[in-house]
Amino acid sequence: MSRRTERIASTIQQELAMIILRELNDPRLVGLPSITRVKVSPDLSIADIFVSVMGTPGQQNAALNALRHSAGLMRTMLSKAMTLRTAPFLKFHIDEGLKKEMAVLDLLRKVEEENAQRPPISNSTDSNT
Repeated sequence: MSRRTERIASTIQQELAMIILRELNDPRLVGLPSITRVKVSPDLSIADIFVSVMGTPGQQNAALNALRHSAGLMRTMLSKAMTLRTAPFLKFHIDEGLKKEMAVLDLLRKVEEENAQRPPISNSTDSNT
């Protein structure tokens, strides 16, 4: 990504976070979706928005559908907030990377708990001096 697309992606992330927080009143948006990253195409026509939503898989899908349904409205608000000729088309995705990271952390926590329950290994090196 070029420096310009990185700046635009960062600005889109900030603006969309504010729009979701203040402007959208969709009851399907439970668990406060947070934008984890934004990837903008080189020609600035498409912005892939990756979100994480706390809750059950059903709540995550409902929130994703609500965001996709409101994409046109958010694109209009985004074009007013930014100084772009046309705002990019918004494509929302659930951020799978965050789920994987949480699963790894959960596994590490379980391993730590199992290790804490085991008796310590003693170094039975008798020194006959």
